[in-house]
Amino acid sequence: MSDALLWTALSDPHRRAIVALLLERPRPVGEIVEACGLSQPSTSKHLKVLREAGLVRVRQDAQRRVYALDPDPIAELDAWLAPYRKLWNTSLDALGERLDETASDIPEETARRTDPPWPQTPPAPI
Repeated sequence: MSDALLWTALSDPHRRAIVALLLERPRPVGEIVEACGLSQPSTSKHLKVLREAGLVRVRQDAQRRVYALDPDPIAELDAWLAPYRKLWNTSLDALGERLDETASDIPEETARRTDPPWPQTPPAPI
């Protein structure tokens, strides 16, 4: 499996939706078709791309083809993302600290407000 195939496979929102479905449990093609709202031929094409990228495995169960995630490429992707996750966490921690500092600058009566700062009903049309 090449990294390019993996990224290409995951670049499509329909294929990401299929991966999310298969994260829950293995599924026959019919269930995937129904859950994604795609045609059977379109779903089969997406499954082929995922299979060629090594993200899913297929097994025959009588008349049905059942697809399941292959965890190995996902683990490789997770390992590749690990250094970036550290960067994001550091940035998010810094943002959280800054927001905490800013929150202490807000007057107490404003901080206690429960009503939203915007109108609840849209203005009448002109």
